[in-house]
Amino acid sequence: MSQTSIFGYFRRSTAAFLAALLTACAGGPGGTQPESESVVPVRAAPTTYIQSGYACCNLRYDGDQIKDSNLGQLPFIAAGTPVRVKTIDDHVAQVDIDGRPMRLVLENRGAETIQKWLARIVVSEDPRTRLAVYPPAVRDAIRAGKLAKGMTREQVIMAVGYPQTSDKLPLDGPHWRYWWSGFSPYYVYWSRDKVSRIDGQGEVVGNVIFKGR
Repeated sequence: MSQTSIFGYFRRSTAAFLAALLTACAGGPGGTQPESESVVPVRAAPTTYIQSGYACCNLRYDGDQIKDSNLGQLPFIAAGTPVRVKTIDDHVAQVDIDGRPMRLVLENRGAETIQKWLARIVVSEDPRTRLAVYPPAVRDAIRAGKLAKGMTREQVIMAVGYPQTSDKLPLDGPHWRYWWSGFSPYYVYWSRDKVSRIDGQGEVVGNVIFKGR
């Protein structure tokens, strides 16, 4: 065999070997493709709630805080809004209200425990069911967070919340005291379990009475 033939054979063999090697690396016929690594997404653990329900009544808030004083001049979260209690620490409960993180703060801690307070303001039955069957004028007053003569005790609570327990006035007593601001009280008087009159400073009373459309 001539030297030229030997070199030609060697070049052809080398070319064939390189072609086979490239095919194997590329995962072609006869080659092995590298196994892809499966990625398992990490999911956050669901939030655990210790109590779930609805706002019993219109709850006044200041920033992210709802207090038992429930001052009438503040904006409110409507009765029936979903409430979920996450934690309770002393006199503060961390909650989600319709998806919004907030705090329920019991200021008058000597009158009752926060657990008892929460049991009153976070209720298992949606109060909007009862609201729907009230007379139209009463529904409008409650939705506005206002009061009107002739409203029942339940309707007053739904509109402006519970009186402060620090007043130590029984819920079946002849009158309740509320606060428009920290210095401006007003009084709701009852006759046969319906509102007979609302007393207080003229401007305050004018702010809490529903005037209709």
